[in-house]
Amino acid sequence: MKSPLLRFTDKGIYCEVAGVYLDPWKAVDKAIISHGHSDHSRWGHQQYITHHNNVPILKHRLGDIVVSGKNWEEPFTINNVKFSLHPAGHIVGSSQIRVEHQGEVWVFTGDYKIEDDGLATPYQPVKCHTFITECTFGLPAFLWRPQREVVDDINQWWATNKTNGQTSVLFGYTLGKAQRLLKHLDTSIGKIYTHGAVENMTEVLRPIITLPPTERITGDTKKEALKGNLVLAPPSAHGSTWIRKLVPYVTATASGWMAFRGARRRRAIDKGFVLSDHCDWPGLLSAIKATGAEKVICTHGYTEIFSKYLREQGYDARTESTQFEGEAAEVNVTQDQVETA
Repeated sequence: MKSPLLRFTDKGIYCEVAGVYLDPWKAVDKAIISHGHSDHSRWGHQQYITHHNNVPILKHRLGDIVVSGKNWEEPFTINNVKFSLHPAGHIVGSSQIRVEHQGEVWVFTGDYKIEDDGLATPYQPVKCHTFITECTFGLPAFLWRPQREVVDDINQWWATNKTNGQTSVLFGYTLGKAQRLLKHLDTSIGKIYTHGAVENMTEVLRPIITLPPTERITGDTKKEALKGNLVLAPPSAHGSTWIRKLVPYVTATASGWMAFRGARRRRAIDKGFVLSDHCDWPGLLSAIKATGAEKVICTHGYTEIFSKYLREQGYDARTESTQFEGEAAEVNVTQDQVETA
């Protein structure tokens, strides 16, 4: 029986013919990395290959590593296996990884979304025989509103808080969501301040993308200066000693999980905006259909429910376990980062 082109191991997704791993979660010699979130880009590999826009992100997060950057659709061959990277639309520099050998094509999505957010290179479907898809939000209940409508709601929330003399604190993960929010916030309402962890990552991305000005909150920042303005912070800042200097404030979170009734209350957040960097249910289905794939492998998320539905639609679908966590991993900032920012 012919071995699969990609197989799931205890270290990660492995292409044995090429001797290379895709987004491995344990240290390996050679890794192709889809994007910069911590569950997909781990420290300790001997060599990293990724899209060139992801190179500064990896260096910022992982330190002194050996990494090479590729352009979109630029072919590179390892042991007669042809690889290329294609836009995933998830965050800046996020890639789908196409793998081809002896006429067989697999595509690994990493994380992806099909809505153009005006920041990341928009998702492009890639034809393949086997498609490895995340399904972070793989339930029919997840149906995203257009980004423009959600952003308008966020700006209106900020304007109302300003009228009430309150500081607006908006939580979004440090890499991706924070910059997406920043890109579309209405700076005519007021000034945008940032938590140190958000500002550090935003500084890394400014040479790649155009973003409005921000000001880092420091120990010298006066509470009066924040009044009526907006603060972008990682979710882990909520409930920390850092946030106490912002009183009086109103909090909000932008996340796909805000679609769940009760999620805002459980997180003790005043307002929730449903805005995700992952596909909703229709997005997943349309993306899979566009690939023309007959075989679909579902990872991280509602894998059993989603794969069962795909089988009912005639796909050869199954699940595989990984250490990818989707949006759950992207909100993580250590308490040390929060307290020292």
